[in-house]
Formats: sequence, C-alpha cells, structure tokens
Amino acid sequence: MVQTSERLASTASERYLLIYMIAVLVIVTSLVIIFFVVFLKRKNKLLLDQMRQQQAFEAEIAQAQTETQEQTLKNIGWELHDNVGQLLSFASMQLSILKMQVSDDVKEKFKETSDALKESLAEVRQLSKTLNNEVVLNIGFEKSIINELNRLKKMKFSSAELRVIGEKQPFADRKHEIIIFRIIQEFLSNSVKYSEAENLSIILNYQQNNLIITMKDDGKGFNIDSVEKGSGLLNMKSRAKLINAKLDLTSRPNEGVILIFNYSF
Repeated sequence: MVQTSERLASTASERYLLIYMIAVLVIVTSLVIIFFVVFLKRKNKLLLDQMRQQQAFEAEIAQAQTETQEQTLKNIGWELHDNVGQLLSFASMQLSILKMQVSDDVKEKFKETSDALKESLAEVRQLSKTLNNEVVLNIGFEKSIINELNRLKKMKFSSAELRVIGEKQPFADRKHEIIIFRIIQEFLSNSVKYSEAENLSIILNYQQNNLIITMKDDGKGFNIDSVEKGSGLLNMKSRAKLINAKLDLTSRPNEGVILIFNYSF
C-alpha cells in the first residue's frame, strides 16, 4: 500500500511538473509572439512614418521648386513688359519719326518694318501677362488659356481652339488654378518646339467633382517610351502630383499627342 501511495504521489508530481512546464512553455511562446507582433507593428509604424516624412519632404521640395519657378516667370514677365516692351515702344516711335522724313517709295518698306515691330511689341506684352500668376488670376483661368491659344495661332498654328463642356466649378485653391495653367502652358510649349503640328485643341470638361482637360496636337508624335524622362513631362507630372491630379500622356509616331489631365475639386 505504501509503495502504491508513493507511486501515485510520484505520478501526480510528474503530472503537475508536466502541466507546469507546458504552462511555462505556453507563456513563453505567447510572450515571444506578443513581442514579435509589437516589434512588427513598431517597425511598420516607423517605416510608415519615414515614408510620410519622405513624401512630405518631396512635396515641400516640389512646392519650393514650383514657387521658385513662378517667381522666376514673374520676374521675366516684368522684364519683358517693363524693359523689352519699352525698348520696342521706343524703336517703334523712332521708326515712325524716320518714316515721316523719307520719300513715299521708302515709306512702304518702313511700313512693313513698323508693322512687324508693332506685332513684336504686342507679342511681348501678351507673353509677359501669361508669365505673371497675378495677372493670370486676375484675367481668369479660361480667358488666360484663350489668350495663350490666340498668341500661338498668330505665331504658327492654323487653329488653336478651346472648347468648354459643363458648368464651371470653383477651384479648391486659387494656386491650383495657376498650377493647372502652367501644365497647359508646358504642353503648348512642347507642341511649339517639337510637334510640327498645325492644329491645337483643348477641351475643359467640367463635371460635378472633376475637371477633365484633354489637350491634343496633330503633330509628328513620338515614341512614348523614349520621352518618359523628358524634362517637360517630368515638370508636368511633378506639378500634377502637387495637387493630387492624374496625368495621362499618349502618343505614337505620326499620330500627334494627347494629354488627359484629371483634377478633383
């Protein structure tokens, strides 16, 4: 009986010891799992914070670059209007005085030169307005686009038209108005420099919560893969990113260029 009791007591002790070891193992395992989960959460939070900081830093850099560009354009606009414009005005007046002192045969030649000078003066003044964001805001978004298209039409294009669909919606921020106008200017500038196009068109499609802008030229186009890193496209993408807008450029050789810009109000 004594041996049986001792055996039972020993078995019970072993059982308790086993239970104790299992409990310790479960607790240790749970602590390891909890520690690992907490570590992962902290790591993910740290990575997320770093990503947010990086995005915020990139946004600040892009904003600073945009503001610097705007100030530079503004200064150039002033220089064109105040200095170059005045010089052209003075040259025009001097030419008019000289025209009065020459014979009728020579006056005809003076007239051609005088007309060209007047057109140059008007072009400089018009260009100076589009470079100054305060003037753009004062004139208005659509009117500024029309002025830009009219200026380009006089330069080289057979047609440069603006079409408006839907009811105009106010921009969330007036600065966004300038940024979108600069994107349009960048597209038009690229068309002038590279496209060899004859016709330009811009469609402003105002929807309830979005403004979809479609810009087209009928130029020689290009291989989209070879121009992805071009400064003009990067400029447009950088500006679009600042206002959380989407930009989609499509083109093929000999099929012109289409740029679709989607902005949420």
